Amino acid sequence: MTRDVTTGTRPEGRTDPADGLCVLYNGDCPICSREIAAYRGTAERQGLPLRFEDLNRADLDAWGLDAESARARLHVRRGGEVLAGLPAFVALWERMPRLRWLAWLVQLPGLRGLATELYDRVLAPGLAALDRRRRRRTDRRQALSRQGPAR
Repeated sequence: MTRDVTTGTRPEGRTDPADGLCVLYNGDCPICSREIAAYRGTAERQGLPLRFEDLNRADLDAWGLDAESARARLHVRRGGEVLAGLPAFVALWERMPRLRWLAWLVQLPGLRGLATELYDRVLAPGLAALDRRRRRRTDRRQALSRQGPAR
């Protein structure tokens, strides 16, 4: 049976979360969006049971997350379990044939701790900081445009 990898629905409109992952990502983050677009493209080409949900339009209560926590790192839902950070990437990569080696690699003894520290202390906070800066700039521009032209 075919599924729409964007919505995770079967043609008759039912969703079967048990046979796939749902990836929660920040669609407003340009870096995140590019990475997710690559994953989505692979999922579509290979018919993988993956869903992608933009946190800006998602029911975050259903994920058990607030907006800042959701923006802070990648999350996936596997069945009823929500994974965050490196475990979320591992779950995603294990589903993608060309990236299974990466899931295996980052789980090796020694590398798992290093990869987790790198993601938790450098990559995730760096992306979150860039996102906060981008949102502040957007908010300032919108406030200025509401004020109208300077006199």
